[in-house]
Amino acid sequence: MKQVFYLETCSTCQKIMNDLQLDNFEKREIKSQPISAEEIDQMKTLAGSFEALFSRRAMKFRQWGLHEQELTEQDYRNYILKEYTFLKRPVFILDDEIFIGNSKKTIESLAKRLKK
Repeated sequence: MKQVFYLETCSTCQKIMNDLQLDNFEKREIKSQPISAEEIDQMKTLAGSFEALFSRRAMKFRQWGLHEQELTEQDYRNYILKEYTFLKRPVFILDDEIFIGNSKKTIESLAKRLKK
C-alpha cells in the first residue's frame, strides 16, 4: 500500500509530491476527503502516537487555545478528526512505514526508501 495524505492548497505538499514523482501512490486530499477514524488509528499504529501526527503549527492550535492545555492522546486523535489542519502533513504510508511532515530529514528518509 502506498498512500499520501496531503492538502491541495499547501504549496509545500505540492512541491514535495512533485519532486518525489509519486505516480504509483494513492493520493488523498484531506480537506475534500476527511480522514476516517479507522485511518487515523492505522496511522497511529505506524507512528506510535497520535501526538506524532498532530501539527502544533496549525493556526487553529492557538486560536482554539490548545497551546494552553495539556492534551491527551485521545485529545490529539479527536482534534485531528474534527479539523483537517491538525494533521501534520504530508503523511506518506509505504506498506508498514509512515513518514510524517515536511522536515528535510523526513523527506530525505522517504526519498531513500522510495529508491529501494
